[in-house]
Amino acid sequence: MLNGSKKIALITGGSRGIGAAIAFEMAKTHHVIVNFNNSAEKASQLVTRITESGGTAETIKADVSSENDVVMMFRYIKNTYRSIDLLVNNAGVTADGYIMTMSLESWNKVIQTDLTSVFLCTREALKIMSNSKTKGRIINIASVSGVAGLEGQANYSAAKGGIIAFTKSVAKEVARYGITVNAIAPGFVETDMMKKVPKAIVTQIVSSIPIKRVGNVEEVAKFTSYLASDDAEYFTGKVFTIDGGMVI
Repeated sequence: MLNGSKKIALITGGSRGIGAAIAFEMAKTHHVIVNFNNSAEKASQLVTRITESGGTAETIKADVSSENDVVMMFRYIKNTYRSIDLLVNNAGVTADGYIMTMSLESWNKVIQTDLTSVFLCTREALKIMSNSKTKGRIINIASVSGVAGLEGQANYSAAKGGIIAFTKSVAKEVARYGITVNAIAPGFVETDMMKKVPKAIVTQIVSSIPIKRVGNVEEVAKFTSYLASDDAEYFTGKVFTIDGGMVI
């Protein structure tokens, strides 16, 4: 049974990669709701890991690029818990390609999943946070691609750059409610997606990183946990790169 005093965290795209690491880390201090769309098995496995480690968690299926799905997801959270303390907008996809051959479908898919989802989830979370007078935290997972732009990622860079501008704007709107909004922009991080990259390309990537290695998901997760803590209540509208010095 959930302890009524435990804070509530929703992690979108939380079944794998960075999202799963954040969910596992946040479960040390929050009841975690792991959002997924397609990876039901991985989401369930993550919840099992969390509960075996002494935390509490549950899964919730929703396509965060769908307004109806997002509204229903937050309706469930409000009806069940009355409030939400932390939203981590992590869900995202890539569909890389050079701009002259990029299809509108690839453009729209990335914009809707990576950027529109942040708008939809933030809007619904703020309705609950502001009405319940929760000193909430919203943390948006952007990318160095949105800070500096990466070749072959015009759609992804646009979406992640949009998240950064969105973060700064919304932070100013909701500071009066005691709600903070920040963004984390990871560089190259070792995930399942990264493991599929040819070794020669990985070597080239590592050579461009001053620290000479890719990051790991736990590093992103621990910094997310810090931003969600009371120690970080004076940070808002900020973008923090975790990239080994790639973007300075």
